[in-house]
Amino acid sequence: MKFALALALLATSCGAALAQDSGLKQPYGAPEHQWAAPPGGEAGKWGSSAGIERGPHGEIWAIDRCGANSCDGSDRNPIVKLDPATGKPVKAIGAGLFVFPHGLHVDAHGNIWVTDGAISKDGTKGLQVVKLSPDGKVLLRLGTAGQRGDDETHFGSPSDVITAPNGDIFVSDGHAPIKPFIPENLDMRVMKFSPDGKFIKQWGKPGTGPGEFNNCHALAFDSKGRLYVADRYNNRIQIFDQDGKFLAEWKQFGRPSGFYIAGDRLYAIDADSTEVLHPGWKKGVWIGSISKALPDAFVPDDGAGEGVVVAPNGNMYGAVNVAPRGITRYVHK
Repeated sequence: MKFALALALLATSCGAALAQDSGLKQPYGAPEHQWAAPPGGEAGKWGSSAGIERGPHGEIWAIDRCGANSCDGSDRNPIVKLDPATGKPVKAIGAGLFVFPHGLHVDAHGNIWVTDGAISKDGTKGLQVVKLSPDGKVLLRLGTAGQRGDDETHFGSPSDVITAPNGDIFVSDGHAPIKPFIPENLDMRVMKFSPDGKFIKQWGKPGTGPGEFNNCHALAFDSKGRLYVADRYNNRIQIFDQDGKFLAEWKQFGRPSGFYIAGDRLYAIDADSTEVLHPGWKKGVWIGSISKALPDAFVPDDGAGEGVVVAPNGNMYGAVNVAPRGITRYVHK
């Protein structure tokens, strides 16, 4: 509880001040929007994306929602491996598997996990978490295809997935409404499964209190195994142990849509802050120390996306969900 109390007090005292603090470092250059080449070739275009992740060998994978905002009926591969030096796609997998690919995770073995947040028009696909090999072979499915629910074998709208070092699987379920893909009034929860997909437990409900969520949008682990949840519509990060015990609430890293964590460094991308939604805060990437629970750098970007990652070359990349979409590069200074 000391950890939770200290960080909660810090968040309360410094969060508002940081929103307009021009003294934060800017370790990256101006955003280069639509930097990566379209997966369909120069004649194609990037679709919406909420996910970009780094694999165990430094490989970078990103979601392309099939040149649009949905893959329903498309034969395009929506999971794309990118060359971080050139932005050219070097591989793509997953054609015909997804409706609304949203969350992306690459595990320690290089396998790719994807959450699918909507139902196909024919009701046969969607609302599952799918584990793929790097070659696109389906290795595991969670949830029931095309069926929405809030029990142990169904999802409402899974937004992200991540695996712990021991292989346990965590899924954030309960995206905010998006017409016509995601309805209103979904349950909000984090679910935990064994490495072979057996349900273990869940926690959370709609609300604003500790352990409650309003659009639990993304997940990350820090080096101590604590689980970070982007509680986006509540303008905060919530931190839990792997059994769901609430540890802390952070409001000093903006209105987070996605995370990347490396050592003691947290990168939280804010795609949504406006004077209406989050007064005093700006869109961009908040970067700082986990041990200090404090941002020390900010990269402004009015076109910030929902996913963020740092490649071995030191550059940062964002996955953009709204027009002009695509992948943004931020070159390290």
